Amino acid sequence: MEVILLERIEKLGQMGDVVNVKPGFARNYLLPEKKALRASKDNLAFFEKQRAQLEAVNLKRRDEAQAVADKMSGLSVLMVRQAGETGQLYGSVSGKDVADAVKAAGYTIERRQVNLDQPIKTLGAYAVRLSLHPEVAVTVTVNVARSQEEAERAAAAAAAAAAPPAEETEEPVDTEEPSAEAESAE
Repeated sequence: MEVILLERIEKLGQMGDVVNVKPGFARNYLLPEKKALRASKDNLAFFEKQRAQLEAVNLKRRDEAQAVADKMSGLSVLMVRQAGETGQLYGSVSGKDVADAVKAAGYTIERRQVNLDQPIKTLGAYAVRLSLHPEVAVTVTVNVARSQEEAERAAAAAAAAAAPPAEETEEPVDTEEPSAEAESAE
């Protein structure tokens, strides 16, 4: 089924592209979410007439998303979960859990904006990508720990490991052994 995209869709196309997609994807996602129109002569004419307005709205939404992304850069959220001795979680951390933690930090996002590449099933720190707009994404750090104290210890250890070693300002001391020729000359 051919559709006209009304906004940029990742891995599919840009605004205004006429793309061929599977009928179920168009019927169940693109058309109900108002992300596309069926490709017909009437809809093409309608899109061309509304193109400037759609681009202006898209630009405004992208600028708002970029402002939020600038505020969110460097954001780190803590998630306290129960885990076994080996660090394996009892359950997993889902996109909804990450969205709730980011909301608790003061930002409004939806579960579908969280892009988890793989499920989080062990303790540790993870970089999670949030798509605020089709053209704007930000990465936040999700720290999964058994308790607040454990998370603080892990963060301090990670900061100490990332910090460069302190350089010594003293002059190097000559530690070479005197050679046999120097001893015989004396």
